[in-house]
This record gives sequence, C-alpha cells and structure tokens, in this order.
Amino acid sequence: MRSRWLGVLLAVFTVAGPVPAHAGPPGDADPTTIARYLFNGRGSIFSDAGNRHTLRVISRHGGRVRTVVHGRGTAIAFPSRCAAHVCPHVALQAPTTADLNPGTRDIAYGADVLLEPDETSKGQNVMQKGYSATSSQWKLQVDGVAGRPSCVLVDRHTLKIWIATSAVSVADGRWHRVECVRTRTTLSVRVDAGVSGRVRVPANLSVRNSRPLSIGGKGAYRDNDQFNGALDNVWVRIG
Repeated sequence: MRSRWLGVLLAVFTVAGPVPAHAGPPGDADPTTIARYLFNGRGSIFSDAGNRHTLRVISRHGGRVRTVVHGRGTAIAFPSRCAAHVCPHVALQAPTTADLNPGTRDIAYGADVLLEPDETSKGQNVMQKGYSATSSQWKLQVDGVAGRPSCVLVDRHTLKIWIATSAVSVADGRWHRVECVRTRTTLSVRVDAGVSGRVRVPANLSVRNSRPLSIGGKGAYRDNDQFNGALDNVWVRIG
C-alpha cells in the first residue's frame, strides 16, 4: 500500500479522481447535503466538491496526515496513538459558516472510520462543530478502550449534553460507516446502517455557534482528542 505525506498547507482545489467503494451518505444527491469530503484526487484533496467548506491542515509538534488506499480511492490517516508528554497533533478545519448550524432542525453527519484495536484512547474526535463547555455542539467521537462511537448534541441555551453511545465497537482494524442522526426528539448512532444506540432529546434543542468544522481532532493544541485511525467520506446533511 503506497502512501503520501502531506505538508501543512492551505489546500484549495477541485476534487478529481476515482470514486471510493463508499461514496458519501445515503441519498447523497439530496440538496441538503451541506459538506462532503471524499479525500480523492491529485494535489490537494480537501475540497468538498463545490460546497465552499474547503479544509486546511492545522498541526503542532510534527503532526501530519497521509493518504491511504480505501476501495477505489484514498482516505486520510492521522497520527498513531502517542503516550509521550509531547505528541504530534493535527486536525482538518473549515471556516465557520451559518449553513453548518442546524439550530432545531434535523441533522445527520458521519464518516467511514478505520481504527485498530490497539489505537483506542479515552476519547477521539472524528468530527465536530462547537465545544461543549463554551458553545453548542454537534460531534461524532470514538470513546474509550473499547472503541465505541458516540454522537453528541449540546444545547446552545443550557449547554446540557446529550450522548447516544453505540453498543458495538468499531476498533477492529476494519472499515465501518458511522452515522449520527437527529430526527426531532431522537439522537441515534448507526454503525454500518444499523442503529446501535439512541437517546431522546428535547424538540427545542438548538445547535448554533461560530466555531469551525473540525475533523480528526478539536484542533492542534495538546488536549485535542486526537483521532488515531483513518477517515473517509466525511459528510454533513441538515434539514
């Protein structure tokens, strides 16, 4: 398997190249798909196919991402788990835009996830917008040694946190499609199209903030909940 290290650069260009085995969310022609990243193409690979949410790489302490083969295309691999005092940190971020704020509307978001059993940690962020302590938030993460994904919503008015945690792990060295779906009063986490956890949420729960969309970690600082596997086909759908 051939991989290519990417420098810490602002990447702006059109996605090209082959389509991977799993090409985005179900119903990906739906006009409510706000952002979608296939990570394929030549040169830079961080455009979201014309939806104006191009990612940039932010990193510290030598943190890098690299491309790996996934199906007929490529995916993005993040640094391996690190137990040192100073570890590589890297995330992909898109500038904040109002169309990534669902408010009280339904929202679905997800990614194809690859994580080895020995790469789990206390918490690894797959994707998020907002922070639980200082703003509202929607987030997908992989929790604990068991490597179980969970979906998070934080209300903008109360900062109360709702979490739907999967009953099954995705840390087995195989690709899994993980989705978070909020439909009015239910937040569900789905693994490979099957619902593996859910929680009831208030109908008036609202997520709206001015934070960037972050993939693979909160940011590049020390406590960034670094993701230590590979991601592909990241998407957000609202409405």
